[in-house]
This record gives sequence, C-alpha cells and structure tokens, in this order.
Amino acid sequence: MTEASTRKSLTDPTAMRALAHPARLAILNRLQAEGPCTATEVAEVVGITPSAASYHLRMLAKYGFVEDAPVRDDGRGDGRERLWRSSATGFSVSPDPDDGPDVRGAKEFLIKAFREQAADEASRALENLERESREWRDAALFSRVLLLVDAEELKALNERIEELLAPYMTTVRDREDAPPGARISEAQVSLFPRARRRPHGLPRDA
Repeated sequence: MTEASTRKSLTDPTAMRALAHPARLAILNRLQAEGPCTATEVAEVVGITPSAASYHLRMLAKYGFVEDAPVRDDGRGDGRERLWRSSATGFSVSPDPDDGPDVRGAKEFLIKAFREQAADEASRALENLERESREWRDAALFSRVLLLVDAEELKALNERIEELLAPYMTTVRDREDAPPGARISEAQVSLFPRARRRPHGLPRDA
C-alpha cells in the first residue's frame, strides 16, 4: 500500500469480497513484498496451480488491485510472459456509521480475512525467531499496549503511525535506496476502542 493520503477507501462490496479470498490476499502480499512476478512465480509461493494463479490475478486486476507491470530492462514482461504488479494506488478499509448492510458486511468479512493473514504471519515469525540473528531478534517487537485516549487522540495517533511507516513501505521505498541487509519486514497496527465485556457470572458447582 502507498502513503495514507493516496489510498483509496474501499466501498464496493463485490470488490471487497473478491479480495477476501485467501489465495488472492496471499498473491497481493507476494506482489507487494517482492515486486512484479508471473503467475507461475506466484503459484509456487501461494501453493496453487499456475492456471489458478492466472485466474486469481485476473480477478484482482478486474477490481483494480493489480495491473500489468512494465517491460523490464532484462526483457521480462515483453509479451512472452505476463508480469503483474500491485496497483500503484493503495487502499484502506474502515467501517463507517453510514455504511449500508451490504457494505458493512463486506468490510467486516475483509477485515477478518486481513486479521487472519496477519495472525498467521506473526505466528510464523515468532516460531522462526530463534533461528534469526541476534540483530534481528533484538529488532523484533511483539507488543500489546492499553491506551487511555479520546476519539480525536486515537485518530491522531493512527495518522502519526502511518506517517512514520509510509517511507519504509515496499510500494514506496525504492529497493536500491534501502541500506545493505534490508529485508521484508511487517508492521501490524490495530487501534480500536475496546468493547465492554459482559460478565460471565460465577461458575456453578458441579
């Protein structure tokens, strides 16, 4: 995704439900992380057939999430093989009080799919952490913090975090400008007001 100011807010329920497919989310993640690639290259990473990858890429392109990549200096993408890339315009998904039932349902469905994919990435990173170098282990952070804020403060905090992260995003930062040793990393940010928990009551004696 690109900087917050250029993101397109998703409101089309059909597009959101199309994107929420696990294989399509994995494909989009692959394109954003590694740059342009072919359907065959995507298939190898996602674990599907090249024909299935081509179908999912066409569906992603239909709704503007991916597009044809330009011909590279080495000739890739010249018509003999089709190179895909994530679209230049990023996107965001945020519930809105004015959303109708279809839009609200599609947003909740997509956000849950995002969260499942994010949880899987975090779990795999945690399982692999002991195999990382000391440098990367020290740099990693798995944190959960409770905040006492009002709505305006929470919104401002969200904007400040996005501004901080934007220059480092894979769709923004030129790989040639990154320092030696740079690798794909992930930031997972969730800012939300906690829902009040209903008391469960005391357990009954057996």
